[in-house]
Amino acid sequence: MSIPRLYFYLFVVGLVVSGSVSSAWASGRTGKSTTYYVDSAAGKDSNSGASAKKAWKSLDKINATTFAPGDSILLKSGAKWTGQLWPKGSGSAERPIRVGKFGGDAKPLIQGNGEVEDAVLLKNQEYWEIQDLEISNHGAKPALRRGVHVAVENYGEAHHIYLRNLSVHDVNGIDDDKVNGGIHYTCEGDTKPSRFVDLRIEDNQITRVDRSGIFGWSSHWVRSKWYPSLGVIIRGNVLEDIGGDGIVVVATDGALLEHNIVGHANQRSEGYNVAIWPWSADNTIVQYNEAYGTKGQRDGEGFDSDWNSRNTLIQYNYSHENDGGFLLICDEGGHSAGESIGNLGTVVRYNISVNDHHRGITIAGPIDDALIYNNTIYVGKEEKVSLLLHTDWNGWGKQARLYNNIFYVEGSASFAYGESRKPDGEYVLTPGFGQSRNNIFDSNIYYGNVAPVQEDAHALTSDPLLAGPGKAPRGREHLQGYTLGAQSPAVDTGKAVPDAGPEDFFGNKIPACKQLDRGAAEFSGCAP
Repeated sequence: MSIPRLYFYLFVVGLVVSGSVSSAWASGRTGKSTTYYVDSAAGKDSNSGASAKKAWKSLDKINATTFAPGDSILLKSGAKWTGQLWPKGSGSAERPIRVGKFGGDAKPLIQGNGEVEDAVLLKNQEYWEIQDLEISNHGAKPALRRGVHVAVENYGEAHHIYLRNLSVHDVNGIDDDKVNGGIHYTCEGDTKPSRFVDLRIEDNQITRVDRSGIFGWSSHWVRSKWYPSLGVIIRGNVLEDIGGDGIVVVATDGALLEHNIVGHANQRSEGYNVAIWPWSADNTIVQYNEAYGTKGQRDGEGFDSDWNSRNTLIQYNYSHENDGGFLLICDEGGHSAGESIGNLGTVVRYNISVNDHHRGITIAGPIDDALIYNNTIYVGKEEKVSLLLHTDWNGWGKQARLYNNIFYVEGSASFAYGESRKPDGEYVLTPGFGQSRNNIFDSNIYYGNVAPVQEDAHALTSDPLLAGPGKAPRGREHLQGYTLGAQSPAVDTGKAVPDAGPEDFFGNKIPACKQLDRGAAEFSGCAP
């Protein structure tokens, strides 16, 4: 190794050790590339930008530059800019372009101040990684605006867009457009269908934004124009105080939504919003998430499998204290096959719902073939809940199968259908299942102030002997009170379910013995 290369190597190692540049970035810096430094206080746009001492100053300088594969743009830690960050160019599969920070732990701040629609924007670009920024976009009055927006329009496939460890807050968008607020991706294309391939939104903090926290939109949602984004991962994000929806994917195939926390969604919206849900999406996996405090009964649930979607899997999630309940499964009937495929094959398993208000699970419209098994729903002493609510939405649901669920009711609960709905979203209820048909109940536990479903041939009404139910703590890791004791009648008495999954809510292998248990927790051994 030559002396100049040795000095460069030691310099990069020093940056990695000090935390100025992540180790992942350092390992990816091969070939010809340039690192540009930007400092709003000490920089000058006439500088080369090649070092911290020769840093650029303004966003205008960044936005006027077309960057090359492998380049990095590093903003000074703790520095502030007003306006829009929109760097140009695209990276490559081997050498994405990266945006981050240098010189400390505090994130650089991009504040749109309501003067721009998007505080941070990429449009018709690919192979970018943006991380470690603080972003706001608050104006004098609500308007269409976002914190971060990645967009493709008549572009084709845009690959490898990663948004990580961003702090997005105080974006006062408008309520009549879901596609504004925190972090958004959009796909448009009348002349050339466009979509994302390998889009990741990970480990971001999103607070006080309207209307939506993380929302994806595509003009290709309709089945006659179906062109879904692929490889969409939304993981590890924490959202708090969201005006409308928390996290939504649209027109995706195989999206993964996991390890997210959405607290207090639907706080300021007059529309219908849910904490976490896919719409017009196939093969979506929603797992290991927590949703709490969603406000109102329009819709107000923690989770949702929405219409024009196939094979949504909702598992290992924790829902608590949501006004509209734990779960919505819905299909707006009346659409042609060229528009919507309906809602087919939703699977809901190994979830825990604690003190969700008003409703447990709502089935709205002509959904088909939903499988709901091994969930635990706890209804507290002050709660009055419709555990399963069927409603008409241009049709009624059919073939909902409920197996091995525990309905633990200390308040009061029933199974009902909605005769009508009030303007605030509350349903007028009547006992029974309405015009829904072919519903199958088997091996559920109905404990407390709830009558079992008569058609449930293997129903139990005895105490499932949960370890210590009643509390609704924040954090999936604090739910040991919903595990089973050795003497529980739920142990080894569940109905066999093909392809029941590898583990329960707590990560225990299933079945632990020869037969499934009931509820979201599998006991570690066999029944005595």
